[in-house]
Amino acid sequence: MARPKFLPDNFTLALVGTVVLASLLPCRGTVAVGFNWLTNIAIGLLFFLHGAKLSREAIVSGATHWRLHLVVLLSTFVMFPLLGLALKPVLTPLVTPELYMGILFLCTLPSTVQSSIAFTSMAKGNVPAAVCSASASSLLGIFITPALVGLVVNNHGAATGSPWHTVGNIVLQLLVPFIAGQLLRPAIGKWIDRNRAMLKFVDQGSILLVVYVAFSEAVNEGIWHSMSLATLAGLLAANIVLLALAIFATAFASKRLGFSRADQITIIFCGSKKSLASGIPMAKVIFASHTVGAVVLPLMLFHQIQLMVCAVLAQRWGARRTAKEKSREREGAAAAARR
Repeated sequence: MARPKFLPDNFTLALVGTVVLASLLPCRGTVAVGFNWLTNIAIGLLFFLHGAKLSREAIVSGATHWRLHLVVLLSTFVMFPLLGLALKPVLTPLVTPELYMGILFLCTLPSTVQSSIAFTSMAKGNVPAAVCSASASSLLGIFITPALVGLVVNNHGAATGSPWHTVGNIVLQLLVPFIAGQLLRPAIGKWIDRNRAMLKFVDQGSILLVVYVAFSEAVNEGIWHSMSLATLAGLLAANIVLLALAIFATAFASKRLGFSRADQITIIFCGSKKSLASGIPMAKVIFASHTVGAVVLPLMLFHQIQLMVCAVLAQRWGARRTAKEKSREREGAAAAARR
């Protein structure tokens, strides 16, 4: 039986189902702790497999792609804050002052790492460059975000604690597995190349776990009970507008600057996304405790929206590039047969 054209792909349906499941049955207590550990393991495995998959030449090429990295960093730490400030006349009628402060905080955050790389891989973008750009954004954000908060967010609380704990988590969870995969590539690289389906399963599985755990935390914090429907609709609209402008701007700039299609995909996914994993601990460090809830609420919603939208884009672009590759293979085979 043919699949109806109006029906979304299986991964998109799985994402919707995960959000519904987290809303109805959020993980709590010991179960939440277990899911957090499982998510960390899945993300570590994802980076281990990416490290084992990528050749040393590809890593060097990605690391030295300075023009791409500069565009991503400017999008993350310059374009987003300017958008947040420029959109104030539009956003303030939609949300409360506290929520607008949360939107400005969102605009100062680094790019998310694991999902940016996973979506880039699914869309057949430049994965080595995505690894370097997203990781650099996350590390630099530890220092840049507090400075930007001081510039664009008013009435924030005094900083407490140390950001080095977040740096340590990034190194242990992302960089160490990636380096381990690289070191073991001579032994397992060929096996990884023969089992690409496993990497796709880990990509999609890690995203579903992140969505479930993150949305469960939001539900447990009372995301559906702490605001009116009108305020929620306004916040939702504000986040959609912000994400749409960011995707359009990164797509337009990367194309006008002459980047390849693979690089354009990397710039869009790394330059238009914001990290929930980095944002929540940063908010606890930067802001007074009684303001943290309102500050992180826009980030929670933005995180879910960006995952849903980018999943659809990644699936569509990946399928399109696969179709083009198959078409070129058929044309090459036909040309060879004629010769």
